[in-house]
Amino acid sequence: MARYRTESEPRDLARRAAEGMLPIFEQQAGFRSYALAAAGDEVWSYSVWDSAESAEVASALAAGWVAQNMPSELKLIERKVGELLLSTALGVVP
Repeated sequence: MARYRTESEPRDLARRAAEGMLPIFEQQAGFRSYALAAAGDEVWSYSVWDSAESAEVASALAAGWVAQNMPSELKLIERKVGELLLSTALGVVP
């Protein structure tokens, strides 16, 4: 997951991510899902992968895409790779 600060319209950022970042993720081995959420001046990006290694590769790809396509619109606050423990959408239960 990654948390960004933005002054841009979150729905526009989501549309652009769907058109640009999502296809890149979908081409990567181990991809399961991708989601964006907004709260105030923050945007949260969540992607789910089959392994931590796939997630790390995706994180580097995402950082490169953001730097190339939204350099002045998103400021990275934090980035983490963790284990998904519960997801009704993906059928993950403890």
